[in-house]
Amino acid sequence: MFTRLLLVTILIGPALAAGNPDWSVYLGDKQRSLYSPLAQINRANVDRLAVAWSYDTGEKGEYQANNLIIGGVLYTATPSRRVIALDAATGRERWIWDPAQTPAGAGGRRQRGLVFWQNETGGEQRLFTAVGNFLFALDPATGRPLPDFGTAGAIPLSFASETEGTHRVGLNTPGVTYRDLLIVGGFGGPGAVRAFDVRTGARRWIFHLIPRPGEVGHDTWPADAYKTATGAMPWSGQSLDEARGIVYVATKTAEPDFYGADRLGQNLFANSLVALDAATGKRLWHYQIVHHDLLDKDLPCAPILLTVTHRGKKIDAVAQGTKHGYLFVFNRVTGEPLWPIEEKPVPASTLRGEHAWPTQPFPTKPAPLTRQAYTEADVSTISPEARALTTDRIRLSPNFGPFPAPSLTETIMFPGFDGGMEWGGGAVDPAGVYYVNVNEIPWLLQMVETRRPDGTPLPRGERDYLVHCAACHGIDRKGLPAAGFPSLLDIEKRRTSAEIAHITRNGFGRMPAFDKIPEPQREALLAYVLGQPAASASGRPDEASAKKSNDKTPPYAFGGFRRWTDQAGYPAINPPWGTLNAVDLNTGELKWKVPLGEYRELSAKGIPPTGTENYGGPVATAGGLLFIAATADETIRAFDQTTGKILWQAPLPFGGNATPSTYAVAGRQYVVISAGGGKSGRPAGGMIVAFALPSP
Repeated sequence: MFTRLLLVTILIGPALAAGNPDWSVYLGDKQRSLYSPLAQINRANVDRLAVAWSYDTGEKGEYQANNLIIGGVLYTATPSRRVIALDAATGRERWIWDPAQTPAGAGGRRQRGLVFWQNETGGEQRLFTAVGNFLFALDPATGRPLPDFGTAGAIPLSFASETEGTHRVGLNTPGVTYRDLLIVGGFGGPGAVRAFDVRTGARRWIFHLIPRPGEVGHDTWPADAYKTATGAMPWSGQSLDEARGIVYVATKTAEPDFYGADRLGQNLFANSLVALDAATGKRLWHYQIVHHDLLDKDLPCAPILLTVTHRGKKIDAVAQGTKHGYLFVFNRVTGEPLWPIEEKPVPASTLRGEHAWPTQPFPTKPAPLTRQAYTEADVSTISPEARALTTDRIRLSPNFGPFPAPSLTETIMFPGFDGGMEWGGGAVDPAGVYYVNVNEIPWLLQMVETRRPDGTPLPRGERDYLVHCAACHGIDRKGLPAAGFPSLLDIEKRRTSAEIAHITRNGFGRMPAFDKIPEPQREALLAYVLGQPAASASGRPDEASAKKSNDKTPPYAFGGFRRWTDQAGYPAINPPWGTLNAVDLNTGELKWKVPLGEYRELSAKGIPPTGTENYGGPVATAGGLLFIAATADETIRAFDQTTGKILWQAPLPFGGNATPSTYAVAGRQYVVISAGGGKSGRPAGGMIVAFALPSP
């Protein structure tokens, strides 16, 4: 079924509704609305949707691209950061740009899309992509780098702070264009928003998200924190009010994520929604959604712009989703919340040196889209064994709501580290209804000490492993397969020492670069990972360096991202485990909630659809439909916007952990999805699959 090119032949549906046939911007438009005015595919005919074509990139990995379609050409970014152009009507390949031969090299972290820019006449066009530490400008017609942009078509992205070039900075979420500026966030280094000239690559402005002396928010950190602090990166994306010239930025937690004794204070502008003048980078307003975050509660998705009727008046609003399931809604001009937000007490920290912020913001409307605590009512009913396991565990590992203070005692983290809402975000229709998928998966939270019981430090390599690596690869180096992190045991049998050293220094795939770690520390870390003697390869005694009085290793490290599952591997909580929701943002009321996804073996036993963990967002259309994949069951579905009823579903060759796009070519509407799977141990590939109504 999923051949390189598959055409179907029956009758085409009704004529396209008026509207832009392209999907030329990440998430549909600069407002990030994930809405299309196309309506050829609608409630009446969606059940006849079939595969129109498919394309195999030949890659395997987390293929998360929201594909762009411009003038009949589809542009995609693969997990290895190749950019591919296809005929959007047939899937035929037009060109491939491979960064392997550039200074950036191949590979990189997951990439969710590209940026397209053209001037007012359309005579000048550019396609932007990021690879490693570089931003490239390509010719959309040929895929060749444009030589007038930076050097040979690329600029280094490490322009993140006054300490130019000392941090690796990259992009996994596309930026947004305003006039002749490309505005980007990124990951790595101290957080900053930067604007580059789309023609030359020159940096035009920068806004520091870890403020410098004299800047607003500097007093919410220790005085010299800006010199060494990292985090607060705006990795999840930006949205733009083009008419007003305002760019909205959602930011990450400060680092380290789970222990903040070296960053005591509120930590602006981490975990914040920030409105900036798009022309100058000047701050207009901000709201911090999590104070002094200790739980990796990054704002996971781009802000979404919409217009609502609030108390009888039209309000241009901005809505921000969160990992703990709340939706914050503001007047996007003034920053005033549409509904009151209450500061409520949260648990205090018991860790030495830590001072958790005493309160956190909770909106009074809309109601949270996930459960906010794991109680006895939530123990699993999937099987007697699961019920017994979860009943016993909650007595030993209590849950303290959405803001437990990390401690040496294992606690249930619920909502979990991956939401609530995630990077796919939500869609909004012109009526002001917001559609979003959420996770309801419990995780386990525990800190570990980096010192022995007598207070002396652990060996240098072991300490650095706990601080930098254990979160993903586990305290015991066995990995966290359910989260997609491999074991490091016997890694020397799979990789050479040189390869391991290169990956550690430069990063690869989901792993960030550890280029800021001094070479002696990196050597000690590699020795520990490889099971070699504690002394570093350069002959520096590890124990001697560990006992130095100026050692700055935090006394605690995060024990790892661990989903809590039952004996059969299912989430250790009563379903639903993933849902799709519709919220009327005119009133703040929930319209409907339905499970998203299923485990077919459980359905075969008569258990109602449980929903699954989901990654990737929905697309709303004028045809009254919501298209979404995202689930662990390798399926794409269409839901009725009014009722939440499933109207159509189709299998995918691999999980569609991406956000669909919809477009039209020659009067025919298509829905296309990147399908790479690879999440939570599922099969991995690299397909693009396009659906359409049968053609005449």
